Amino acid sequence: QVQLLESGGGLVQAGDSLRLSCAASGRTFSDYTMGWFRQVPGKEREFVAAISRAGATTYYADSVKGRFSISRDNAVNTVYLQMNSLKPEDTAVYYCAARFGRFASQSSSDFGSWGRGTQVTVSS
Repeated sequence: QVQLLESGGGLVQAGDSLRLSCAASGRTFSDYTMGWFRQVPGKEREFVAAISRAGATTYYADSVKGRFSISRDNAVNTVYLQMNSLKPEDTAVYYCAARFGRFASQSSSDFGSWGRGTQVTVSS
C-alpha cells in the first residue's frame, strides 16, 4: 500500500482559503487515483474530490464544486486540495485517500489507503 501524510489544515475564518497537501510514499504514485474525503464526529466519511492518475480528470462533490480544486504533481508524489470561499460547514477532518487504478466511484470503500487526517476549522 501507499503511505499518505496530510498537511495544511488549520483554523480560518469564513471566506478564507486554505490549501491541503498529501505526500505519498512507498509505491508508484502515478498508479493511483487520489481523493480527498472529510468527516465530522457522528457522521460518515464524505467524498470531497478525486483526481485521475495522470491528473486529466477531476471529480467533485456538489457541495464543494466551484470552491475547491484538486490537483496533483506526480513528480513530487503529492496531491493538493485548494479550498476557497470556505464555509463553517466545511469544518471537518480531511483525509487523503488512494485507489490503485482508475477512479471507480465516490465511495470511501473504493479507496484502499488512507492518511491520518488533518483538521480544518472554519469560524463564522
